[in-house]
Amino acid sequence: MSLTRRQITTAALAAVPLTFAATGTASAGSRRPRTVYIAGDSTAAQKYADAAPETGWGMALPFFLHKERPVSNHAVNGRSSKSFVDEGRLEVILGAIKPGDFLLIQFAHNDEKVADPTRYTEPWTTYQDYLRLYIDGARARGARPVLATSVERRKFDAGGNALPTHGDYPAAMRALAEEERVALLDVQALSLALWQKLGVEETKTYFNWTATEQDNTHFNPPGAIAVARLVAQELLRTRVLSPRDVRRIDDEIPVSWITWPEATA
Repeated sequence: MSLTRRQITTAALAAVPLTFAATGTASAGSRRPRTVYIAGDSTAAQKYADAAPETGWGMALPFFLHKERPVSNHAVNGRSSKSFVDEGRLEVILGAIKPGDFLLIQFAHNDEKVADPTRYTEPWTTYQDYLRLYIDGARARGARPVLATSVERRKFDAGGNALPTHGDYPAAMRALAEEERVALLDVQALSLALWQKLGVEETKTYFNWTATEQDNTHFNPPGAIAVARLVAQELLRTRVLSPRDVRRIDDEIPVSWITWPEATA
């Protein structure tokens, strides 16, 4: 059953003090860096030394943004739009986000897990309900919400055709973006086209394929850089960011720029 907007917003956000702003335009944050916050799952998350060479695309996004647009990556392995809220992670972002900042939202991989009630959402009801929490929360604080359809997994049929794996979730997010008038980064469609262009074998060099693991969901440094480039291009295409906000869009990014810090306790 779909939760009402009032029910879900009250349950998750009641404890968070609201900070209202008259506008979320460029002028609101012109006197300070405007931060890009990321709420998402393992495909975007910061990885640490024990996980190398696995790389989240959020680790590479700063390479494509000017320093005045810093990235605060709150994406966490295994989270869905629901569990991220239930664990208080959205609350942390909303406690820090400022007028003029951006909240980039990418979920679906774990929302799809039907057997796990702590993470599962239904595309056309509870998934959209939870995404509205991020949208409403950002807007209430004068920040700009941005929806991003989930990057595609590496999956091909016998004929070498790249296959979509996210069911109705991308369509549900696209519909919500139109309804709520939120900018949409269609990373799902763009990544699927990229995997098709690269083909069955070359895509292995973009995913976390190692001597001991064949991972068709998570990326290595080249894959994370490629997906981050798509995100930056979409931020520019949708005019969420201006040309002066981005850099190196067409440049080769050395994989040596990716680093994995030691995890802290």
